[in-house]
Amino acid sequence: MQPHDLVIGQYYSEQAGRVRFTREQASRFAKQEANDFNPLHDLDGKRFCVPGDLLFAVLLDNYGVSQHMTFTFSGMVSEDVELILPEPSAQMHIQDAGGREYLRVSRSGQTSRDASLIRNLTQSYVAFSGQTFPHILVPLLAEQHVMIHPERPMVIYESMSIDLDRLDIAQPRLQGDSNQLALNGKRGSVDLAFNLVDGGEIVGRGRKHMLVSGLRDYDEDTVTSAIAIYNNSKQAFVRQ
Repeated sequence: MQPHDLVIGQYYSEQAGRVRFTREQASRFAKQEANDFNPLHDLDGKRFCVPGDLLFAVLLDNYGVSQHMTFTFSGMVSEDVELILPEPSAQMHIQDAGGREYLRVSRSGQTSRDASLIRNLTQSYVAFSGQTFPHILVPLLAEQHVMIHPERPMVIYESMSIDLDRLDIAQPRLQGDSNQLALNGKRGSVDLAFNLVDGGEIVGRGRKHMLVSGLRDYDEDTVTSAIAIYNNSKQAFVRQ
């Protein structure tokens, strides 16, 4: 796929502060923008959910970039969920009309509504996040002799934080810093730390936290097969 500027408005609909996603919008964002071929985002997925990176992108699109931001995911958004965007504040709870919470956002410091910064930060984060599987997660799990269940992979995006030293930046790029995995039986807690770099200078730091479940003993042939299936899905999408 050729690089292109991200136009986030094509991946959701908003009316009077209420946001909705179709399966097609969410799945296309996952595959085309985030390079994410998790079965949870397949059009025909039985447990379909909207990618966390798309929720992050929509919130930046509507509220701008703050120096310090934390996003905590508390529910999976399906295509029949309508999210209500609250008035901007330091602490925001993203809920549906029934009051069920799906996401909490904490913000502090200065805020920029510069469209170029919002687009560049969103695109850079989404590109970085899309490297999680298999490039980061598979070797990280292999170090502790475990792997994701190949038939029922469960990788849940729990939270993400970004801390920027300043906002007068143009094209922040994410660079991996360190990755950590803590195991608890068949479950694992994954922390991916990264730096934000602009013009060769570190201008911020961040962390992505995920939960993995259904872990199994590592088997090289199974992992190789799972990666091949994943890559075949990518190639099939590119050929469309």
